[in-house]
Amino acid sequence: MLPSSVTAAFLSLLELLGGAPNSTQSSHHYFADNKAPIVVRQVLQDKTRQLHFEGFAVLHSGVSRTPLWSAEHLTTQRLHAARELKRKNTYHAQPNLPAEERAELDDYTRSGYDRGHMSPAGDMPDADSQYESFSLANIIPQHPKNNQILWQGIEDATRNIVMGSGELYVVTGPLFEGEQLQRLNGRILVPTAVFKAIYHPARGQAGAYVTANAPGLVYQTLSIAELEARSGINLFPSLSEEIKRRKMQLPVPTPYNGRGRNKPVEAEFLAD
Repeated sequence: MLPSSVTAAFLSLLELLGGAPNSTQSSHHYFADNKAPIVVRQVLQDKTRQLHFEGFAVLHSGVSRTPLWSAEHLTTQRLHAARELKRKNTYHAQPNLPAEERAELDDYTRSGYDRGHMSPAGDMPDADSQYESFSLANIIPQHPKNNQILWQGIEDATRNIVMGSGELYVVTGPLFEGEQLQRLNGRILVPTAVFKAIYHPARGQAGAYVTANAPGLVYQTLSIAELEARSGINLFPSLSEEIKRRKMQLPVPTPYNGRGRNKPVEAEFLAD
């Protein structure tokens, strides 16, 4: 058996490399009732790898070279800590993934798309977790006028639920719909839409936001059952069908117009 000091040093090295894929250590805190999302649609199952980081977990696809889902457990304590942390943009390729399956920084260069977080940097309570959130394994090509405006509002609305009621389990991910899908640099599949699924354990309620990966202020709210049928992923395997079918009432997001966080956009929303 290795001395504890050697083991600790090895784990620290893994953290510096950006997380240990397929590690089960302390992984269950990301998932409601310790059950990770399950990909049901066969076409999505090829070349998938589950990666566990300190603050979130992802299922990465070597076909799309993006996450299929990114899961986190949000609490008021975690978000209070995250608010005190200064953001440092440290985007990096995920070294634990095979080179042929992972995104590289050059894939996004001059692409016209943002490197859009699935589990947001703004949810991370410490520097290590924030660094890991900038792994390209947690990133999708996201239209800047979605990422920086409406999607920012959806992320803030989700945090506001947590601050008002204690905790949420959240699964965020891309949708790839239709026959004409685009790839960045011939490699990174561009999502057609983005979702954020929310489970409120204290209320026994769940629902989801979905928005096109495009400019505009139109979004939908869906039941988990509706989103699972659309995504091909069993997002919260432990939830009853009744909870999945009954759509939780979600707050209207207040997006920002890019000129500052204190200037909300006035707009009409589709939320049905």
